[in-house]
This record gives sequence, structure tokens and C-alpha cells, in this order.
Amino acid sequence: MRRLRDLADRTPAGRERYVDLLRALAITMVVLGHWGITVIGRDASGQPTGHSALGDLRWAYPLTWVAQVMPVFFLVGGYANAASLTRLRARGGTAADWLLDRSARLVRPTSALLLVLTGAAAVARLRGVDPTRIREVVWFATIPLWFLVAYLAVVVLTPAMYALHRRLGLAVPLVLVALVGLGDLARLTGSVELSYGSYLFGWLAIHQLGFAWYDTRATPPTATETAPAAPPTTETAPPSAAGGPSAPDHPGVRRRRLPTSRRAGLAFLTSGLAALLLLTGPGPWPVAMLHVPGERLDNLSPPSLALLAVATAQLGLILLLRRPAERLLRRTGPWQLVIGVNLVVLTIFLWHLTAAILLIGLLDTTGTLPTPAAGSGAWWAWRVPWLLLLAAVLAVLVAIFGPVEARSARHRTARRVSRGTTTRAALTVAGYIAVVAALLINSATPSHAREPFGTPVAALLAYLAGAGVLRLLRSGWGTRG
Repeated sequence: MRRLRDLADRTPAGRERYVDLLRALAITMVVLGHWGITVIGRDASGQPTGHSALGDLRWAYPLTWVAQVMPVFFLVGGYANAASLTRLRARGGTAADWLLDRSARLVRPTSALLLVLTGAAAVARLRGVDPTRIREVVWFATIPLWFLVAYLAVVVLTPAMYALHRRLGLAVPLVLVALVGLGDLARLTGSVELSYGSYLFGWLAIHQLGFAWYDTRATPPTATETAPAAPPTTETAPPSAAGGPSAPDHPGVRRRRLPTSRRAGLAFLTSGLAALLLLTGPGPWPVAMLHVPGERLDNLSPPSLALLAVATAQLGLILLLRRPAERLLRRTGPWQLVIGVNLVVLTIFLWHLTAAILLIGLLDTTGTLPTPAAGSGAWWAWRVPWLLLLAAVLAVLVAIFGPVEARSARHRTARRVSRGTTTRAALTVAGYIAVVAALLINSATPSHAREPFGTPVAALLAYLAGAGVLRLLRSGWGTRG
């Protein structure tokens, strides 16, 4: 608590605290959503299994318009990435320096999860557990990594996309939305492969809006804004950057800025909802913004126009709630809570399904695992104790692995700006590509594959290679020559 008080007291006046609040709320809602809709059953052999309750709760589909908060995470990620990149470049840093800074907070906590799961899988295999069963458990625990595939790809493209934003402004997300629309058309006409680009285009479009939001900040940084109010989260910048100026317009180019007034918020909210109703009513897209087993189409895989309509409505709601939220965050207690969550936000996200596995295993071993049908009275009655028990298990995991993320926050490449070579920059990008490829291989490998280490061997090797290169570069290797 003393550290949180110190960090709260050191928060620069220009920091955009609302961004930190939105990130903390987004991750909290993801965790509670995953836990809340889980249905536990048993397979033919009596082993515990789990699935989503959404297929049995059709009335809840419109609620996913609020519960699907990944667009919020990409929006605030764009804001904070623009802030930190601008700040670092003002100090003479390079894009490679910035990418290495990001990798410390994104890759190190992920490495902890993968290494622990791999070690547990190896122990289980030595004890004679079937490789298919091992893969099923590890696959479930690593579901959060599908998000990092998209986010790491967006991060590595940030220097180039931010430069494009400075030149073309809001035209960039508009083009990306059009590309998502073409992908939707391809899906509807049976050419599913042509829509795969939307996995990147959709999230990039929202991330670019975060750049535009950062542009609206007009408070210049001061020389004293160097001490962080809170160690950066997976996306955040040093506090001075979060309150810093927007990048200047590209010479000779006039850009339209993102409107952020209450009137603009209302316009975004109503237009987003109107588009959403058209796309999911007479239009072809499902109402649910989360995966529902058996649905012919999915709004999330890849992102659809309907999901972007949700993002537009959420942007409107964010703008409408901004002023009351900022008043709340001026109070010490709420701001300390936001800081505390952001210190370990990625750890919370990465380990929340592992917490579910551990709790299910514990209850199954003791013969106290309830398996009520989705939507039944017993299932609803079990929600509150289920969530409380999961929160307790996750708290233990965060206490163990949270320091990895917290230490990464203090290890910032930005504090020792280097003048690296082109080779160093290329190796940085290569490290990111290897990590993204590894996580993609893991996500694409079926849950029933026979993988003795839980994670596919090719994915493990690629990940270790990429993470190892990034670690060496962060330590200063390749800075000269």
C-alpha cells in the first residue's frame, strides 16, 4: 500500500488517468466474463470438461455488446503506444528502442506462463498422462495468448503505422475499415481465406483511433515529468508521455482530428448502435460478439464490421463517461486501485484461465466439483462462490508471478537510449516475428492434438528463439557495430 500511495502522489498532473482506468476495466471484464459463462461438465470417461454457456443463453447475446471489451484495450493501447513512442523519440531514441521497451512488459510475463505450463506438462507426461489430455489442458490455459498474437503484431507495426497516421490521420482507419468490409464480403461469398487479413486490419483500425485520441492531448510535457506515477503497463508510456503533446502534423498536410466532445460521443454511440442493429438484424452477422459454438459466422474470428460498429459505440460511451471518470480518479483511493491493477494487468489476463484449471482440479480431487446445467437454478447459484474461489486462486498466482511483470516495468530500454545499428533493428523485428509465429502456431493447433509438452514443439522453439533474441538485445547486445 505504501508503494501505491507513493506512486499515486508522484502522478504528474498531465497524465491521462482515464486511459489507465479503461485498461484495468477492460481486463477485469474479460476475466469475469470468461469465468462467469463457464459451464463445467464431464466427458464419457468422467474427466471434467468446460464450455461456454452462451450457446444455452441466447437472451444474453446483446449483453456481449458491452462484455466484448477487446476494442477498448486496442483503443487505449493505441493512445499509450503513441504517447510512449513520441516521448522516446523526443529523447533521441529509435523505433527499435521502443520495440524493445514494449517487449519487456509483453514477452517476459508471457514467457513465465509458457515455461511453467511446459514444465507442468513434462511432469504430467512422466507420470503417464495421455498427451492428448495434456494438450487439452494447456490449450485451455493458453487461450489468452490468441489476443497477444494480434496485439504483438500491432505493436511491431506501431512505428510505421504512427508515421502513416501523422501523414494521413483518420483516413488510415477508414481504409482499414473498408478492408474489413471486403473481408466480410469474402466470407459471405464463401472465400473465407480472403478474409484472414481482417485479423490484422480490424485491430489496426481501432489502434489507429487510439493514435487520433492521443492527438487531442494538448498539454506539453515539462522537464520535471520524468518520474513514473506507475510503472508502465503492457501498453502504457511513461507518465510524462501520457500527458505529452501530440505529434506535429506532417508538413503540408492538414488532418482532421478525432472529435472528443460529449456531442461527438453521443454521435459515435448512436451511429455505432444503428450500424450494429442493421448488421445483426436484417444483416448477416450474429448478435453475439463472443464466440458461440455452432454459429456459421463469428464476429471475432476475424473481426467483422459488426465488431467495429461495437467499437464505435464503445468509443462514444467512453467519451460520454470521460469527465465523471476523471473526477473520480482525482481521488486517491480509486487512483491507487487503478495503479495496483495496472501493475500486474497482463499477469491477471494471462493466468486467469490457469486459475480455473487449478480450482477445477482441486474441487474434482476432493469430490466437491459441481456440474450444474447451464442456465439452471443451481448454475446461477454457483456463480458467486465460483467467482470468489477463482479470484482467490488468481490472487495467489498474481502474488507469485506478478513481480515478473512489475520488474519488467522498471527495466525500460527507454531510460538508456541507444544508437543501434540497422542489424539490431532488424533483429528486434525478427524476434517479434518469431514470438508472434510461435503464439499463432499454438493457437492454430487443435486442442485434441497429441502434444507431450502441451504446447507444440515448433511453437516452443520459435518462441524461445524470439524471446531469447529480444532478451539479448534488451541487455545491450548488438548496440555497437
